[in-house]
Amino acid sequence: MEIANKIVSAVKAGIQELYGTEVSESMIQLQETRPEFEGQLTVVVFPFLKISRKKPEDTAQDLGTFLKTQIPEIIQDFNVIKGFLNLTIQPSQWIDLLLDIQQQEHFGFVPVTEDSPLVMIEYSSPNTNKPLHLGHVRNNLLGWALANVMQANGNKVVKTNIVNDRGIHICKSMLAWQYYGNGETPESSGKKGDHLIGDYYVAFDQHYREQVKELVEKAQGETEILIAGGVDASVLPMLAEKTKAKAYHMSGKISMESEMRYRKQDVSMGVASVSEYEIWRTSEKRVREARKVLEQL
Repeated sequence: MEIANKIVSAVKAGIQELYGTEVSESMIQLQETRPEFEGQLTVVVFPFLKISRKKPEDTAQDLGTFLKTQIPEIIQDFNVIKGFLNLTIQPSQWIDLLLDIQQQEHFGFVPVTEDSPLVMIEYSSPNTNKPLHLGHVRNNLLGWALANVMQANGNKVVKTNIVNDRGIHICKSMLAWQYYGNGETPESSGKKGDHLIGDYYVAFDQHYREQVKELVEKAQGETEILIAGGVDASVLPMLAEKTKAKAYHMSGKISMESEMRYRKQDVSMGVASVSEYEIWRTSEKRVREARKVLEQL
């Protein structure tokens, strides 16, 4: 910023004139003034005390008076807080700065090079099983804006949209539709697409329970049918009632924070898409809850 550069040059000249010593610009610490004090920029005077051989407050007062006299077009006023010289900048300087920024079409942009960091922004990845709505427009605008901000800061940006909602629930719906759908479509049924998929999700569950119940009956106690997949205390009563099965498998797993002490974010020891700082553990509490339910059946 031109204002800061001029102040640094003036401070350097002031030390030379006031105390007869030339200092490097690296010794001059200029920072934003803390919000509880008056001013916009602050000169830290502690590095100059050996040169001035004065108290911090007196050194700051000397420099403040010099700056206000030498560059009055920049310095409107100053105040001293111990070893900190708080400077109030002339309003005209901020106006000139804003006008200069306005004239620069790409002010603040960092050029993207071959060595720039690669960043991927994924948005808005709508649920392929449901219609688009105004919220997706919002997410598209947010994603596009974020991508532009990252690129303006010197990053190579790749924008992507993941078209995929095939979790286990969709797989169940697809399988039920293949077996029992008879080619039904939203157009032929007059149903919304997501409602139709939901119907087949329910159909899968119904047929699954019936098939398990049939297997249990055919086993006649000679072969034990083991129910697994999504088993926990909350669904055991329903499964027992619908299938009459007596054996169940559950992992009872929960996600826990890893106790790994040293973490380097850009070094992966496995699949990059899987967090290395989460671990799966069998929850004793969940297992005991399920056992309690089974004992009461």
